[in-house]
Amino acid sequence: MKLQRMNRRALTLGALAVSGALALTACGSDDTSSGGDSSASSTAAAGNIKCDDAKGQLLADGSSAQKNAIDAWVKQFTLACGVQINYKGSGSGAGITAFNQGQVAFAGSDSALKPEEVTASKKVCTGGQGIDLPMVGGPIAIGFNVPGVEKLVLDAPTVAKIFNGKITNWNDAAIKKLNPDAKLPDLKIQAFHRSEDSGTTDNFTKYLIASAKSDWPYSGGKAWQAKGGQSASGSSGVAQQVKQTSGAIGYMELSYAKDGITPVSIDTGASAPVDATVENATKAIADAKVVGTGKDLSLQLNYATKADGAYPITLVTYEIACDKGNKADTLPATKAFLRYIASEDGQKVLSDNDYAPIPDDIIAKVRTTIDGLS
Repeated sequence: MKLQRMNRRALTLGALAVSGALALTACGSDDTSSGGDSSASSTAAAGNIKCDDAKGQLLADGSSAQKNAIDAWVKQFTLACGVQINYKGSGSGAGITAFNQGQVAFAGSDSALKPEEVTASKKVCTGGQGIDLPMVGGPIAIGFNVPGVEKLVLDAPTVAKIFNGKITNWNDAAIKKLNPDAKLPDLKIQAFHRSEDSGTTDNFTKYLIASAKSDWPYSGGKAWQAKGGQSASGSSGVAQQVKQTSGAIGYMELSYAKDGITPVSIDTGASAPVDATVENATKAIADAKVVGTGKDLSLQLNYATKADGAYPITLVTYEIACDKGNKADTLPATKAFLRYIASEDGQKVLSDNDYAPIPDDIIAKVRTTIDGLS
């Protein structure tokens, strides 16, 4: 009888444990879902990834602007293929340097390779060279944190003067003229820029050069050239400083402009100011032209666009890889990962993370080029 009671008690505890585990599983599912069965959708997405002979680990570095997209892609790719990818996101300049020193399998850059960088890549890419593969699009938001101001419109000359230290207070007449209904405070402007070489800086200053040259007398490039202001590392660092500093303004990829940071609307001369949105960035990227030669697919953007709804401060992040001469031990995983992120499923991930997919005609060329990497 005693043994029977013990068996019954064990069965009861076992049933309770199973039901408790099921309850916890259900709670976990609710916590991680976003309006649907996220685990099922993740499994489905991962199931469409072609791993081929991918194995081992990949080291990569570069653009911090695309870091959120890379993280989302890596999650799915690792789930499907078991390959571990360590993407540092140290900035475009650091990524290109690491690539040309043979330290990473691929790099991310918000600016296409310069001629001297292509030349340097030939030492790493045996029999080939580094090429630009446009993979991620998106607006560079000018995020601000001004108490009592929920919406702000700026034009290129005013933006240039703010980041060049010529406009130093939020109730400046030039800002008032663009925002007649806003209650602009008598508050010092705290302008933040990137501390390291950055493709985001390069694209941001290309906009200023194209649209406000007289107010931005600099040559541009990955390094910040204006005097004054404050600096922070990475898009995340700039975003953090803007978020915690009253009167702050800074430039960052849109996915970082959240939680206390409001993006500026840009007066381009179009019929209405243009918001920093994925859709408006896509309209700008659609006008881009492929200017690279051979297998290189670098693009030329129109930073001075005045088309209705086209957001002018837009970047395209390139994945940089060898067209020939990739390392044999990392080539299968590199091709499989790049093939996935350029696929229809991979590009869909971008819209879900505040990035803009690359237009169909351009991404089709990217896919063909990836298939030919060797």
